Amino acid sequence: MPQPDPPRLPDPAQSAKARAGPAAGPRPLFLSGGTALTGIAQALKAYTHNSIHLITPFDSGGSSQVLREALDMPAVGDLRNRFVALADDTAPGQAGLLRLVAYRFAKAAPPDVLLAEFDRLLAGQHDLLAGLSHVKRAQVLALLNAFDAARPDSFAFAGASIGNLVMAGSYVTEGQQIGPALRATARLIGVQGTVRPIVDGAFGLGADLADGSRVAGQRDLTGKEVAPPAAPIRRLFLTDHGQELPPKAVPLPPGNRALIQSADLICYAPGSFFTSVLANLLPQGVGQAIAARDVPKLYLPSLGDDPEARGMRLPDRIDRLLQMLRADAGPDCLDDQLVSLILCDADAVSAAEAAACAVPVRRLPLRNPARPERYAPSAVCEALLSLM
Repeated sequence: MPQPDPPRLPDPAQSAKARAGPAAGPRPLFLSGGTALTGIAQALKAYTHNSIHLITPFDSGGSSQVLREALDMPAVGDLRNRFVALADDTAPGQAGLLRLVAYRFAKAAPPDVLLAEFDRLLAGQHDLLAGLSHVKRAQVLALLNAFDAARPDSFAFAGASIGNLVMAGSYVTEGQQIGPALRATARLIGVQGTVRPIVDGAFGLGADLADGSRVAGQRDLTGKEVAPPAAPIRRLFLTDHGQELPPKAVPLPPGNRALIQSADLICYAPGSFFTSVLANLLPQGVGQAIAARDVPKLYLPSLGDDPEARGMRLPDRIDRLLQMLRADAGPDCLDDQLVSLILCDADAVSAAEAAACAVPVRRLPLRNPARPERYAPSAVCEALLSLM
């Protein structure tokens, strides 16, 4: 296999940028979903406040699905998780705000008990509000009251995240427009980066399996809340209220295309291979936008067990990734226009497996010794910076 190009000499302008601190840092872009990138996102704040995160909003499980059904809105749980990871945790009073948006109502409590707790929150009497400044408190309560006015009486608070309810209130306040709602919530939380859903609509996921069966819903594909699919995933597609959509029906929003065009590096991030990584490639125009941007494009494979990708070795996953990208970018795109490098932990991938991959592989000591199923965040950040 060809070896990766040697590191380029630092550009003087980029060196000056690095000395200016995180506020003037580079713009790595991550295509991801779920929580697998949380630690890396938290560590990134020490290097740059300009990272870009395009996230799958297709979750159909847990409290995100309850909100989706109540307000016909995209799933916001993974977006909220990334907001918290990228939040400025040094600002006065920020610790209290982050505790509030991370808090979940009990899953097993009776509905009347949960409703009473929510009413205490609306009345400003919940203990979680004590640490907030007057301004933040007023903003949070306004958004929660907007959600309360829009929610159905039957809304189930069991397991609901207050942060998700705040985002839902922003969604209602902004006229059911997820983009403005997320920008308003990002300002409230003090997010040091850009976080967007890959598409703006309340779409779902579906998949055809190798045995000829069909699965509807992200929840039934991940193998986390329920048993994983009985057969390998053959084809992934987007749905609208359960009905399959053709690719042309869901275009990449122009704002997201502009974010891809501004990126200094593009990373297919760790996470569930189909529902977190490949799902981001389903909207029309994603592959074209990636192919058109001349920057490093790397795949950072998950270290832990992935029920969605059982039996798939690294060469299999990179082949599927290239296949998905070419379906949009065109069959004549060269590999390195779509994926120029696989960055992985040296112990997780053998030399023989790396040699079988269609694109170059860089094996480095990236695993977190305390949590072997996760990457060491600082090691990954340093590796990414060396490529920009």
